Amino acid sequence: MTELFISALATLFVVIDPPGCAPIYSSLTAGASAQQRRSMAIRSVLVAAAVLLFFAFLGKGMLAALGISLDAFRIAGGILLFLIASEMVFEKRTERRNSRAQEVASKEIEDVSVFPMAIPMLAGPGSIASVMLLTSQANGWVERSVVLAALGIVLALTLLALLTAGPLMRLLGEKIEAMITRLLGVILAALAAQYVIDGIRASFSL
Repeated sequence: MTELFISALATLFVVIDPPGCAPIYSSLTAGASAQQRRSMAIRSVLVAAAVLLFFAFLGKGMLAALGISLDAFRIAGGILLFLIASEMVFEKRTERRNSRAQEVASKEIEDVSVFPMAIPMLAGPGSIASVMLLTSQANGWVERSVVLAALGIVLALTLLALLTAGPLMRLLGEKIEAMITRLLGVILAALAAQYVIDGIRASFSL
């Protein structure tokens, strides 16, 4: 149970990446008041939570309806997470997020809580695949509750990062943020490789 919690917490933390979302949110809400930034941060996390919980509870049924085995989803999810990890290591993910933020800011969209913050930055393909994978692996409601608890902690940390985005970015700086992102990318790559290995072993009964 402890191993499942740590694995879920590490995977979701790396994929959702609260420290990486802070500078994006800070740049998107540069012209907003403190109250507006706070309300948009809360709304972003709530919308992302609703999307991820939807896939957490209905993801396994969707796989069954589509005729997709859990082992196949483990392999596909592992490959997807590995691609995200490689982008984090080589800073491609940060560049793409920054360009997306600039596009949204150039359109002068006041409320950025739903797009792009909640979707796709918080509840994107990687986090959705991770939640579906972790809850599909869970046996019974006890293990599923452990996964959901890990998700809740990561979302709470994300909310904290968004609320303190300005001071946090001044404290960390760009170099430290890049170092943390690359370190988390390496950890995610290892977790992704383990998902693929587990899926292949189960598929071929190795």
